[in-house]
Amino acid sequence: DSALGPVCSIVLITGAGAGIGAEAATTFAAYGATCILLGKTVSKLEQVYDRIVENGGPQPAIVPLDLKGAILKNYQDMAQTITDQFGKLDGVLHNASMLGHLSAFGDIPEQEWMDVMQVNVNSAALMTQALIPVLRKAPSASVIFTSSGVGKKGRAFWGTYAVSKFATEGMMQVLASEFENRGLRFNCINPGATRTA
Repeated sequence: DSALGPVCSIVLITGAGAGIGAEAATTFAAYGATCILLGKTVSKLEQVYDRIVENGGPQPAIVPLDLKGAILKNYQDMAQTITDQFGKLDGVLHNASMLGHLSAFGDIPEQEWMDVMQVNVNSAALMTQALIPVLRKAPSASVIFTSSGVGKKGRAFWGTYAVSKFATEGMMQVLASEFENRGLRFNCINPGATRTA
């Protein structure tokens, strides 16, 4: 066993092709986890896959999926595939996120609002719904949502992103309360400022 749990842990990371998601995946793999790399750009996922294998980590799986266009059926199919291939899921890192543009609230374009909410909130909600049965097959599964300082205290011009992160924190709190003492944990992390694109 490692600090991150059993060596045979199966962990799904969204936005695994770059930045925080890629770093999380390579770190989880270094601790012995089998990583399911989810992202929209296959070439980036393959680079993370190669890095994990080169470093001696367990062979990852790749799930190419654009969260902007995904629907519940996509997540249900993914959950079934995870069940068939791995039998359980020990953890999820909901890392994929879309910032949008910083602007005055009154100037937020409708489509940008919809896209940010789809990627940051709706996809995490629908994916979590679909994955709960697979997560419950693990003895002590964990779901981590990625939040932000602006998800706790709103800030001027961060409207769309901030509102999406407030929603993320609320979703986590609802789920944590529902599953308290039931072998499935829900938490948020705020990674702070990072050197990513």
